[in-house]
Amino acid sequence: MGETMQNRTRTIRARGIRTTVAALAAVAGVAAAAVPAAATAPASDTPRFLEPAELPPHPSSPWYAGAVTAGQPDPLPMCVGDALPSITSHREYWTEFDTNAQQLTVEGRSEQWAKDFAALLRKDLAGCAKKLMQQDPDITATQKYYGRLNVEEGADVYGIHTASAWGSSDIGLFSVGRDGATVTIVRWGQMGTFQHAQVADFKATTVTAVNKLY
Repeated sequence: MGETMQNRTRTIRARGIRTTVAALAAVAGVAAAAVPAAATAPASDTPRFLEPAELPPHPSSPWYAGAVTAGQPDPLPMCVGDALPSITSHREYWTEFDTNAQQLTVEGRSEQWAKDFAALLRKDLAGCAKKLMQQDPDITATQKYYGRLNVEEGADVYGIHTASAWGSSDIGLFSVGRDGATVTIVRWGQMGTFQHAQVADFKATTVTAVNKLY
């Protein structure tokens, strides 16, 4: 595929993602408002983020990473984005091909706050496919639950496949993990279906992410 066609494809897919995020905002915004504000942890006690080499390996490209950034990402990730408080920190990852990832971390003011927040995120992920289709008739979405990982206070892994009326097909993996009062979300995505989901590698990445929080 030439560079012009690649750019056009990415533009179309980005437009579809923005449409999906906007549709989800009306549904998930109320839930986000119900999450209490959390206190920011001292700078010296900041959790660590994944390094590019710790992501699921890509067969044809290394991973690259941006800086760890304070605040919510723009655009918000589907499924979990509208629940993110303003104190979220995030880091973006990408390859030379159409594969990307993201880690989002929130430090809560207490373990109970973090436990409730993680439960809200899991609820949002469990209902994500249904909400996507309710809010955008051009989207067909299906999902899978890949189970709970025994790391720190636990982590849950989900898969979401979306197909659009304009021809895109994307597979995304999400995990929600907690260590004490800190919650981290890892998202991985690329063009494809459930057959292309690197579930085992993503689970290993999630374990690393949760273990690295402190």
